[in-house]
Amino acid sequence: MKTLIYAHRGASKRAPENTFPAFEIAYQMGADGIETDVQLTKDGVPVLIHDENVRRTTNGTGFVQDYTYEEIQKLDAGTWFSEKFEGAHIPSLAHFLNWVKDKSLKLNIELKNNIMEYKNLESIVYDMLVAHNVLDRTVLSSFNPESIQRMKKIDKAIPTAFLTSNKTRDMVSFVKELGATSVHIKYRLLTQKLVNQCQQNNLAIRVYTVNREAQLARCFKLQTDGIITDVPNLALKQRKLYSQTMN
Repeated sequence: MKTLIYAHRGASKRAPENTFPAFEIAYQMGADGIETDVQLTKDGVPVLIHDENVRRTTNGTGFVQDYTYEEIQKLDAGTWFSEKFEGAHIPSLAHFLNWVKDKSLKLNIELKNNIMEYKNLESIVYDMLVAHNVLDRTVLSSFNPESIQRMKKIDKAIPTAFLTSNKTRDMVSFVKELGATSVHIKYRLLTQKLVNQCQQNNLAIRVYTVNREAQLARCFKLQTDGIITDVPNLALKQRKLYSQTMN
């Protein structure tokens, strides 16, 4: 089994997270997929940004939900990382899906609704995935169990992932009861037992955020379904080394 490599917010060690430069670099590196985060603007446009507040990754302040799409496009989302990325913008989901449609990239879209309760986020994102014909290569993830359940009401077949950084006594049963098809865990929760349980229950298991060589090697050895990493180039190198040891 091949462990897939998802670039966390793009190649976010090389370029400002969740911007086209980061996505493009990850694609050029050869990542199998892109992980990104979706929130809604004041006028209901899905945009790609991790934090609920724009302060950390732009030259603005305040919450994403208080900006219209036109307003949020005026923010500089690149200079905080490096002056050479000055003028990078917060992308809309629509622009991102346009960019990705002719590329053989898998998508992991995190619905950022565990803090802000964005109305109709699931259906807005779902309709856009359908319109761009990328539903068959997308997994939708969330820390919010209710969001997973809402997603399953829209489409029982769509792959969904419950995100967690907390140790749960019977995680596999909980995830299956939610109706999710996979679980995305913080690296420190990774055990051979959990991988085995997931495999026995037809649940995919992906691990975040894996950036160190030893951690990457362990994920490949345990045969996780995917890793989410800021350094897809390093992950690709480690996967190649692992496959060579198996031949």
